Amino acid sequence: MSVENIIGQIKEGVSTRSSISNFCWHTAFLSQVEPKSIEKALKDEKWVDVIHEELNQFAMNDVWFLVPKSDEMNIIGSKWVFRNKLDEAGVITRNKARLVAKGYNQEKGIDYGETFAPVTRLEAVRLLLTFACMS
Repeated sequence: MSVENIIGQIKEGVSTRSSISNFCWHTAFLSQVEPKSIEKALKDEKWVDVIHEELNQFAMNDVWFLVPKSDEMNIIGSKWVFRNKLDEAGVITRNKARLVAKGYNQEKGIDYGETFAPVTRLEAVRLLLTFACMS
C-alpha cells in the first residue's frame, strides 16, 4: 500500500468502517443536548429513557418510599439535573439524569438530624488502616 492511497491526514490515524459504524450506532442512542428543564427532557425519548433508568435504580436499591403527608411535615422539593458525560476526546459517551433534593429550604433539627458526606475523608481512611494493622 502506498501513501498516495491513504485518504485524509496520516497523523489523525486510520478509521475503519466498523469503528465508524460503532460510533454512529452508539451516538444514535444518545442525546447531544442537555435539557435545562424537565419539560424539555420529557420531549426527548432518549432523556425519558435515562429518567426511567434513574427511577428504576431507586426502586431496585429500595432507597425511598411514599408516606402520607401530615400538617407537621415540611415538604422538600426536588429537581432533575441532566448532564452529558464525555470521554477524553470530548465525545459524549452517555446521558446522565439525577433527581436531587432542593436542600436549601431545610432546617437542621426539623428536616434532618445528621448529614453524611458522599466521599471518604482521609482521616477516616487512616483510622481504618490503623485498626486493620492492630488486629
